[in-house]
Amino acid sequence: MSGVARMHSVVLDCPEPKALAAFYAGLLGWKVTNEEEDWVTLTGNGQSRLSFQRASGHRPPAWPDAGHSQQFHLDLVVDDPERAEREALALGAVRHEHQPGEGHGWTVYLDPAGHPFCLCASSA
Repeated sequence: MSGVARMHSVVLDCPEPKALAAFYAGLLGWKVTNEEEDWVTLTGNGQSRLSFQRASGHRPPAWPDAGHSQQFHLDLVVDDPERAEREALALGAVRHEHQPGEGHGWTVYLDPAGHPFCLCASSA
């Protein structure tokens, strides 16, 4: 089946695009391919792009509060969950207090701007 569009990038609103891009560059090992004051893009593994856009009024999701849903999150596959957690925390992530996946091979974290993301064991 062919669509009428092709995926270009996922864009995250945040208060500091350069800082959040640096966090994800360290987490994913991707490279900055475009850097402006209000917009930064990382590119990795071929055509995948993750961009960060300045949003001066950014408020992070308050998930799991149903009144403030997370709207979306990134699932990132890791080979060594313990090592990945140590490195994510060292980069500035925070382990979320709500862990609905315990025992299922994934753990929820918050990036430095408060966006939820999951580190998922490659065997999960």
